[in-house]
Amino acid sequence: MALKPERKQKPEPSADDFLADLNHPLKVEIELVRKAILAVDKSITDGVKWNSLSFRTTEWFATVNLRSRDSLQLVLHLGARAGKTTSRIEDPKGLLKWLGKDRAIATLGVGPQVKASIPAFKAIAKSWIGQVRSDADELPAPATSAVRKRPSTGRAR
Repeated sequence: MALKPERKQKPEPSADDFLADLNHPLKVEIELVRKAILAVDKSITDGVKWNSLSFRTTEWFATVNLRSRDSLQLVLHLGARAGKTTSRIEDPKGLLKWLGKDRAIATLGVGPQVKASIPAFKAIAKSWIGQVRSDADELPAPATSAVRKRPSTGRAR
């Protein structure tokens, strides 16, 4: 059996590099919201995940929806692992549309609407990362797996 050549993964660009190369009609709004999200908590960092600008603390929790070209949207999620759920977040401005038990999409608008939505979105983000952190705290510690040996059949391989 022939071995497949090892595929070299290209490292993800930094968030700064990604934004510098981004050609999107809402780029100004994306940069504004990036600053706002990073200001919510000192533990938040950004990077490129799922081919878009994303944010994380202990887990990835928000990703800019680049497919939306007429209104800035962020997908809020509980990381890459399936099976987590979140309790409902207070949303007095109606920014969230729930897509499932573990995700919602926040629509912040365009232009001045984005600026007006930022205070409410920062409160949502703060609540959301609180749940992301508590989910991380509740995860079981990784089991130390002992290497299981196959029983010997006495045959040479």
